[in-house]
Amino acid sequence: MNPLPPLVRKLAYAGLIPFVSLALMVQLAPTPLNYLSAESLAGYGAVITAFMGALHWGANLHTLGKAPPSDRWESRNAWIWGIIPALVAWLALHIYIPVGLVILASALIIQCNIDKETYRYYFSSEEARKAFITLRNRLTIVASGCLIWSAFVILFVQN
Repeated sequence: MNPLPPLVRKLAYAGLIPFVSLALMVQLAPTPLNYLSAESLAGYGAVITAFMGALHWGANLHTLGKAPPSDRWESRNAWIWGIIPALVAWLALHIYIPVGLVILASALIIQCNIDKETYRYYFSSEEARKAFITLRNRLTIVASGCLIWSAFVILFVQN
C-alpha cells in the first residue's frame, strides 16, 4: 500500500503531460510552432524547478514562531536552498533555449539528489518519505529526459 494519497500521485503524474507533449511538439511540429513549443517547455521547466525549491519553504513554514530549530538545515540552509532553484530557472530563461533546457534538466536532477537527503527533515514516516522519493525520481527522470531530448532535437536534428 502506497502511503501517498492517490490525489498526490495523480497530480504529480499529470504534471508530466506538458513536459511530454511539448517535447513531442518540439520534435514534430512545423516551424514556428516547434520553437514556440521549446519556449513554452523552457517556461514550464522553470516553473517546476522553482516549485520544487519552494517545497522547502512550505515544509519549513510550520516552524515559524516556534522554538528555533537546533539543526542548521532547518534554521538556515533550507530557506536558502529553497530559492536557489528559482534563481537558476530564471537565469535559464534568459539564454539560448537548448542551453537553458539542459540547465533546467540539470537543476531538476541536482535538486532530486540533494532532496533525497533533506526530505528526512519533513517526513514523520520513513515509508512515506521513501514513497515520495520514488515518485520524485520517476518524475525527475521523465521531466529531465524531455528537457534534454528537446535540447538535442533543437541542436542536432532541426539544424
